[in-house]
Amino acid sequence: MDSELSSFTVDKKWYSWVRDFRRFPTLLSSTTTSDVLAVIAVASLPWSTTVTSIFSALWVLSVFPRIRLEELAYLVGRSRAGFAVALFAIAVIGTLWATDVSWTARLRGVNPTLKFLMMPFLIYYFRESSRSFWILLAFLGSCTVLLALSWVTAFVPNLTPTASLQPGVPVKNYIDQSQSFALCAVVLAWPISELIKDGRTHLALPLLALSIVFLANLTFVVLARTALIYVPIMLFVFGAFYLPRSLFYGAIAFSLLLAGSAWFASPNLQNRTNSILLEYSKYGAGNDITSAGLRLEYWRKSVGFVREAPVVGHGTGSTQMLFDRAALGQTGLGAETISNPHNQSLSVAVQWGLIGCVALYSMWIGHLSLFRGAGFYPWLGFIVVVQNVVSSLFNSHLFDFVPGWIYVIGVSLAAGRIIQQNDESAGRSLSRRTEDQNGMRAFYSENAGHGIVPS
Repeated sequence: MDSELSSFTVDKKWYSWVRDFRRFPTLLSSTTTSDVLAVIAVASLPWSTTVTSIFSALWVLSVFPRIRLEELAYLVGRSRAGFAVALFAIAVIGTLWATDVSWTARLRGVNPTLKFLMMPFLIYYFRESSRSFWILLAFLGSCTVLLALSWVTAFVPNLTPTASLQPGVPVKNYIDQSQSFALCAVVLAWPISELIKDGRTHLALPLLALSIVFLANLTFVVLARTALIYVPIMLFVFGAFYLPRSLFYGAIAFSLLLAGSAWFASPNLQNRTNSILLEYSKYGAGNDITSAGLRLEYWRKSVGFVREAPVVGHGTGSTQMLFDRAALGQTGLGAETISNPHNQSLSVAVQWGLIGCVALYSMWIGHLSLFRGAGFYPWLGFIVVVQNVVSSLFNSHLFDFVPGWIYVIGVSLAAGRIIQQNDESAGRSLSRRTEDQNGMRAFYSENAGHGIVPS
């Protein structure tokens, strides 16, 4: 009797496990599950490469069961995501002519483009989801926590978690941190201006204060030198598109005055700007190894690599091999090698030539054209693309983890919401036209026999 009862208990537990396992795909594919996975993936982006990778993959997988292929194909065309997918496809096909490179290196070269394949599915998700704002708040909240820790570790360096990290950079690196902080500061400009226009100053002031604290951190704590270029351009774009002309010109004058004052008040800003000129002069005068000098040397060599194979490039994952080969017998700067030439266009051109550059520029231009118009989501998408294009002059930011994912998620979110809003507007217009047509038919049918309208 006891053995039968024990067997029954085991069978019941086994049935429960099987039932729960069969429900797992349904649970994973639910909208709420996708939203939670999205929030975790985005919130972890400034902090952890591993967590973001795992949850972004689960996020995309959770969208698969709800996808209708005809709608997905329709969205790929409308969102210009086809160019991003093309860049991934070129990277995969490019492994075939990288004959001097190991397959390990070729697959490593494909890896940074894998995120582009996810864009159509993320756009599909954001078009269907009613909780896209959660993702924005998750990223802003996560960056705000990182901002607080950055200030704390700047004033108390002993609290920096890892000895190799500099004060003010609690996790990852100062380039990723600057990219995230600058984006938060500038994106907030749109809701701040709209709230002020609507007379809701009490809501605008906290956002304005947060934006200023982000910018102050860049000015006084730690700053990627690339931010010296893209932050002014991003602010200029906002003023040119969203401020009245009289206010825009005044804002430019005030910004120049403020920037000058900040430079005199911030040793951090002075050091970052002066180091560029100093390192460049050393590159021209001698063979000293400096950050700016290395970048210029990488660019010079990369241009030579592109000339060797201008149409299709040297193949996926070939960059390291080319630099290693060029460094043979060299000393100083000439002996330095790298797998990343620190310029997005050159990184693409070295591996895939003109074909890759056409796909890259088509993606950027297509996304910029998609985000023309008024509203928060066009502003978000446009400024994400602008930041990426400008920063990619000095880094391969589409292929770097944090900036690349910022681009993929930011563009997908903005594109999905814009398409959803356009579809709603088109649906309302179609509904109104249908109602008008039905009303006219009813009017004609009722009055045709009374001589009011011809029968």
